[in-house]
Amino acid sequence: MAADDPVTDLRGYDLNLLVVLAVLLRERNVTRTAEQLHMSQAAVSAALGRLRKLFGDPLFVRAPGGMAPTARARSLQGPVRQGLDSLKVAIAGEPEFDPARDAAVFRLGMSDDLEALLLPELIATVTAASPASSVFCLQANRMTVADLLDSGGAQVGVAASAAWGPDIRSRTLFESGYACLYDPVAVGSPEPLTRAAYLALPHVMISADGTRGVVDDVLDAENLTRRRVASTAHFAMAPLLLAGTASVATMPRHAAEVLGARFGLQVCEPPITLPRFTVSALWHRSSSGDPRVRWLVETLGELARTLMPPPGGTDAPAPWDGAPSMNGDPV
Repeated sequence: MAADDPVTDLRGYDLNLLVVLAVLLRERNVTRTAEQLHMSQAAVSAALGRLRKLFGDPLFVRAPGGMAPTARARSLQGPVRQGLDSLKVAIAGEPEFDPARDAAVFRLGMSDDLEALLLPELIATVTAASPASSVFCLQANRMTVADLLDSGGAQVGVAASAAWGPDIRSRTLFESGYACLYDPVAVGSPEPLTRAAYLALPHVMISADGTRGVVDDVLDAENLTRRRVASTAHFAMAPLLLAGTASVATMPRHAAEVLGARFGLQVCEPPITLPRFTVSALWHRSSSGDPRVRWLVETLGELARTLMPPPGGTDAPAPWDGAPSMNGDPV
């Protein structure tokens, strides 16, 4: 082997440090990393010190609840994970997954509007098909889900489409739009809301940062405004804020129908033109060969076709690497 072969250059590095780095990037907490790796906190801290020296970068800085990765650390997430996954396959062989026999911990990242639609049926399906497995859902949205997949914090994400990076693979699950949700008794208006009634009512906005939503963008284009009486970051809070009040919320239709049926609220078409968007299942390209990921994505696809059948009733499966195109925004 040539003296300048890059493989021989690795002899000067402790590759175990990359395992620590991968878990730190996922957990972003020394204590949890130590627990995951069955190491002492002192040993993890020492490994982090060596990693900082190796890469010439702090890698993590203190943040509420743990540590935040630096730009350099974030750039390492994909390469480190891909390298470790490849080594694992080389040593242990291709993984197998028999749902009826094997236990898996499925970690998904998605927002609570999608949880409301998918999670109850997903848990029921997984419990029936893979009794030893479990489903853990992590809060994520279209702006944060790629980072969650890069770090290995989740195996699969579900989000309204965005410009995913080259390491993210996707499969279209369903198309959705927006709907109005309100208490018909408190509002005193039959379905559907007129344009005048919609503009006159106070609005409950669902927004991660409490600033504005797609409704404001559409109204701005017509030189109109709405009165935003409240804002919440969680779709599940909307029914509690709407019940008994003369107000309206505009949200993805898939969430409005679930919440309306559960809490006895009225759902109707918005009296303004709002965009439609695509919801996709996402995973990191390094997980493409993982049969657990493939099984979970296939299961999500089947549930989506049942819960949100496409126009025309076709049941043809969505493409495994579908490329979604439109964005679901704060409302």
